Amino acid sequence: MSKLQKWQILTSKMVLNHRWCQVRQDEVKLPNGQVIDDFFVNIKPDIVVVLPITASREIIFVRQYRHGVGDFFTELPAGRFEPTAESPENAGMRELQEETGYIAEKLTKIATLYDNPSKETNKIHLFLAENVIKVSEQNLDITEEIEVILIPIESVLEKVTQGEISVAGTIAALFLGLQLISNIKSA
Repeated sequence: MSKLQKWQILTSKMVLNHRWCQVRQDEVKLPNGQVIDDFFVNIKPDIVVVLPITASREIIFVRQYRHGVGDFFTELPAGRFEPTAESPENAGMRELQEETGYIAEKLTKIATLYDNPSKETNKIHLFLAENVIKVSEQNLDITEEIEVILIPIESVLEKVTQGEISVAGTIAALFLGLQLISNIKSA
C-alpha cells in the first residue's frame, strides 16, 4: 500500500476566466506540511485525437498553423470538446469529418491519456478510425486553415524520426494505434 498523499487544497480561485483560457490559483498544503500559495492550474477541455486509416493503408493527416509556437505541423485530426456536452466518440467522428471530410466505418478507442497532469486538467482521448472514406468537403472553424495529407503507413515512422511529425498526442495515437492494428491482425 502506497504512503503517498494528495495535496490539500486550502483555497482556490479563478484568476483568468476567458472562453479560450481558464486559470485557477490554488493555495495547497503539501504532505510535508509546506504551503504553496500560488500553484496555477490550467482548466482545459478534453481533447480527442483520431488515427484515420483508409482501406488502402494510408493515414489521413492534417497540416495547419499552430500559433502557440508560430509554425506549421502535420498531425492527426483532433479537437477540443466538453465531455458534459458530447461523448469522446461523437467528438472524434465530428472532428474527423469537419477537418478532413472523411468518415469512419469503425471507431475504436485506443486509450485515454493525460498531457500534463501537473498543471492541466484535461484528458486526451485517442481513437482508431478504420476504413475511412471521403464523403464531404471540410467544415472548418474560423481559426482553421487545414491541408489534408494522406501518408502510407509504411512511411509514418520515418517522418516521426525525422521530426516531420512531432506533436505528442499524434505520436502517442500512432504508436498505440498501429500496435493495436498489429495485435488485431496477428490474433
